[in-house]
Amino acid sequence: MTHEAAAQPFVMDATFWTATVIFVLAYAVIVSEKIHKTIVAIMGASLMLVLKILQQHEAFHLEEFGIDWNVIFLLISMMIIINLMRPTGIFEYIAIKSAKWGKGEPFRIMAIFALVTAVLSALLDNVTTVLLITPVTLLIADALEVDPIPYLISCALASNIGGTATLIGDPPNIMIASKAQLDFMAFIYHLAPIVVVMMVFYLFAIKFIWGRKLRTRDELKQRIMQMNEREAIKDPVMLKKSLIVLAMVLTGFVLHGMLHFQPATVALFGAGLLLLLSGTHEPHHILAEVEWPTIFFFMGLFVIVGGVVKVGLIKWMSIQVLALTQGNLLATSMVVMWFSAFASAIVDNIPYVATMNPLIIDMARQIWPDETGRALLQHADLMPLWWSLALGACLGGNGSAIGASANVIVVGMSEKAGKRISFMKFMAYGMPIMILTVAISTLYVWLRYYAFSS
Repeated sequence: MTHEAAAQPFVMDATFWTATVIFVLAYAVIVSEKIHKTIVAIMGASLMLVLKILQQHEAFHLEEFGIDWNVIFLLISMMIIINLMRPTGIFEYIAIKSAKWGKGEPFRIMAIFALVTAVLSALLDNVTTVLLITPVTLLIADALEVDPIPYLISCALASNIGGTATLIGDPPNIMIASKAQLDFMAFIYHLAPIVVVMMVFYLFAIKFIWGRKLRTRDELKQRIMQMNEREAIKDPVMLKKSLIVLAMVLTGFVLHGMLHFQPATVALFGAGLLLLLSGTHEPHHILAEVEWPTIFFFMGLFVIVGGVVKVGLIKWMSIQVLALTQGNLLATSMVVMWFSAFASAIVDNIPYVATMNPLIIDMARQIWPDETGRALLQHADLMPLWWSLALGACLGGNGSAIGASANVIVVGMSEKAGKRISFMKFMAYGMPIMILTVAISTLYVWLRYYAFSS
């Protein structure tokens, strides 16, 4: 559908209400966790197609209403790269080395792990990072004979803060970048500086929360210092190949705007090259380890949201937001950021951003009706809204155990290891951190984009 068609008035007819009911029910069931979210997303998407709210070609081929294949292939490709790197032992090496840098001191190890998690989350992505860091965190906590739950929660929170800094760090950023046609360096330029500041505040916060509670005996500290990180490296040759390819991919992300490649193209090339260099004759096991439920969750979600975009629900929501803020862009930015933060704490931030992306585009169309395409998406006055959405959604994920995929993974792996983290316990630590970081972001957005503008 063209911009002109999308801009036509919508009517609240039977199709409108059918799509809205599917959308609301899907979200309600996802939040309840009674049925796996991937099943809900696939069922909701199929209903949108079967009931002819969306045509199949719209769902599979139209950028405005359909599956965002750039997001899908970027995620699949990065998962393949990490699956090939994991057996080399590099992530265990990093964790043991970090613990030794901390001299076996429980809080110092927590702070170093938080920093390492944040940096890896920015370079890889937060979901992958916690999958790799959680087992080693449990190992180190066991060696120190301390409660692993503070370590696990602090790493989950750090992964969401660190992941905010880059295009690939957190799935919401991937989705925002694809929809707004933003490049890798835009995220570094606009979000990385404030993430660095937030991490400083975060380290002080976890020192205040857990610093005095973490104690261990001197002989256990020595046990950490005697660990040999080199023994963790299982395949040095494959490790070198992996690091070279990963460096190429990250360089490609930085330069993809100049090279005129989408991030998915860069990642897919890296995944293909590493598969080739790995000498894997049978790639079944590598591909089987891709998080296919997550991939299909994304695909189903895109179709559900596409349905409510087509019938006009998102347009109606954008009109309400603009009426609330009376078209004031500073007020709109603040509403988007804080609403995104609390909404992302209640609902996983991935479906939330899938809904908000078209909402922001529709608001832009109403404010600047003469603009189209990239000029509209990257209008100078619109950019703070994209950054407010990214900050609110990524940081808001820290508000609860279901707010971000990384949290869900940490809680699940912890429970599997016999250390249950309750929903309320996670929220008791995560919500104050979320409010602190979003408050810092509010000041940042105001100072950087509005305080000194004419």
